[in-house]
Amino acid sequence: MESTGMNTAPASSGATPVPAGTAVAVAVAPAAPMAPMVPVAPQAPAEAPDLVTVPTRQGLEAVDIIRRAASLAGGVGPVLHDGSGDTLGFLVPPGTADAWDMPGSACTQTNGRGMRFGDASPTAGDTGWLLPPEAVGPVTDPEVLRAALGEAARLIEAADNCR
Repeated sequence: MESTGMNTAPASSGATPVPAGTAVAVAVAPAAPMAPMVPVAPQAPAEAPDLVTVPTRQGLEAVDIIRRAASLAGGVGPVLHDGSGDTLGFLVPPGTADAWDMPGSACTQTNGRGMRFGDASPTAGDTGWLLPPEAVGPVTDPEVLRAALGEAARLIEAADNCR
């Protein structure tokens, strides 16, 4: 079909052809009065993630392991580092702390304390994001993290035994 540069609405529609690129004002009928607002129950906030803390060396190895294994579910989520450089904290789904038993690590419920994901960096001391929430997935899968921490511990032990 050849374009003529005109709006070619069917004649039966009552529309007047308008050259293409022409600004057209559209009349809008006044809106019907709004129905009264019905109160809606507030939605419960999303549950806060738990936090798995590990020694920095093991945590950095685990981050590398998870990132190299791109096929792992969800990849690595946000990771915090403390100001002293002693530990890394992995955000994991809520409820993980209930069953976490990985030696050399701890998992605690945050209950939303200190969680401000809109901030560029957490405000507690010199703690900051190694991997900020906006750069990675929402949380790290606990099973993926457990496997990566185990592999990291074995790699570190092997490297230390070679000295």
